Amino acid sequence: MTGQPTRVIFNADDFGRSPAINAAVIQAHCEGVLTSASLMVASEAWAEAVELARAHPTLAVGLHLVVSSGPALLPHRAIPHITSSCGRLRDDPLQAGLYYWFSRAARQELAQEIEAQFARFAGTGMPLSHVDGHQHLHVHPAVFPLVLRLAQEYGARGIRLPREDVGLTLRLDRRQSPLQLLWALILHLVCGWCTGRMQGLRLAVPARVFGNLQSGRMHESYVIRVLRNLRYPSAELYFHPSLDVQAEPLGPNRGDWQTLLSPAVRRVIAERGLRPATYAELAEGG
Repeated sequence: MTGQPTRVIFNADDFGRSPAINAAVIQAHCEGVLTSASLMVASEAWAEAVELARAHPTLAVGLHLVVSSGPALLPHRAIPHITSSCGRLRDDPLQAGLYYWFSRAARQELAQEIEAQFARFAGTGMPLSHVDGHQHLHVHPAVFPLVLRLAQEYGARGIRLPREDVGLTLRLDRRQSPLQLLWALILHLVCGWCTGRMQGLRLAVPARVFGNLQSGRMHESYVIRVLRNLRYPSAELYFHPSLDVQAEPLGPNRGDWQTLLSPAVRRVIAERGLRPATYAELAEGG
């Protein structure tokens, strides 16, 4: 690592999914360490999220692309192969990924849906901080080329490649299932493929991303230990904060929200000289 301070993005996923998530995001930004959020443009509270983001322009906002386990933006009649009659995308990300890979009709409709989500974000008038994906399907080989093209066309400053430091995470918390570790390995390999397709492009990518193996469990103690052990020029830690007392196993939950508000987390950032950042700041090298 150079003498420059490590720049750390603190991001909240699922912005716009519910009013409880929106409220948690804004509070974590105003009173905590949160620097950015990823907007789900087809979710029920997306319009409220946009209004809140406009009222808090220091919060960087990116696109949380949804191609599984959520509502589609386009109506079912426009994309009948990839949505149910009620307009929902396939819930199982593995099934969705296989379907996008093997079905030409699905890929054609997928391209329409992805572009519609980018266009809706552009319609907000907000700068596009970054692009990431619900369940990380934005890095799927059938999806990523579309994402990469549209990210450039719509002026995104960066893309999340979920390359986690698995060794560090295991040293800090060994409660990882074999399935979680397999998923992390697959993501590592896929991200290597994605990196090869980004050569020469001016899109920021943090050196490491933390949150996949700890999804729903970004507790204060874990986050503090990650921050104390960072040895990269940049990193992203992503969370699923919510004020809702009814937590989901992988998030959103109040625990992630409380971590973002933690005075202890803020102290470690100051002690180590870490620099809270956004994708735009990574892209500018500032």
